[in-house]
Amino acid sequence: MATIAPPNQITEAEQASIAEIAHPSLPAGSTLYGSTKIFPDYQAESGESYLTLVHGIAHESSVSFVAILQATRALRKGFESALYFYGPGAMNCMATRGFPTTGDSAFPGEQNINNQLATFIKEGGKVYCCRFGLSLHGLREEDLIEGVIPAHPLDVQDALIHYARKGAIINSTYMV
Repeated sequence: MATIAPPNQITEAEQASIAEIAHPSLPAGSTLYGSTKIFPDYQAESGESYLTLVHGIAHESSVSFVAILQATRALRKGFESALYFYGPGAMNCMATRGFPTTGDSAFPGEQNINNQLATFIKEGGKVYCCRFGLSLHGLREEDLIEGVIPAHPLDVQDALIHYARKGAIINSTYMV
């Protein structure tokens, strides 16, 4: 059976590779990017709405989580803000996420979506979840995060019409 060298024992070639570029190149806390904001920090005017459609799989990309963060930011700017999860996006609304038990995190950030949706709802945002999207993935309506509103499949289009007629800003996120 081969023995594995301890991590503190590296070969001469490995040491040469490490030494080619000084590390760390910048100390912790170094500024890498400018901070000038180009556009005004808009706040909602009376009655303005913001709708985010999410068609992205939980944890398969940042699309779903970033959409929730954007909807939360709009809510905090004073917009009537709503999230609508449909298709594979319905998976984001599951309270049963976790390993080895619900609510546990098998990896750092596993509960990010659940926690952010709970915050969004607590702060007054509305979350809709398509029942057909749930059925496509064998997900149960009774396992939705508390406060998520189950919606009929035909409501996706009518929600879009509803918010468009209100003059809402509509953010449609999609992941393939």
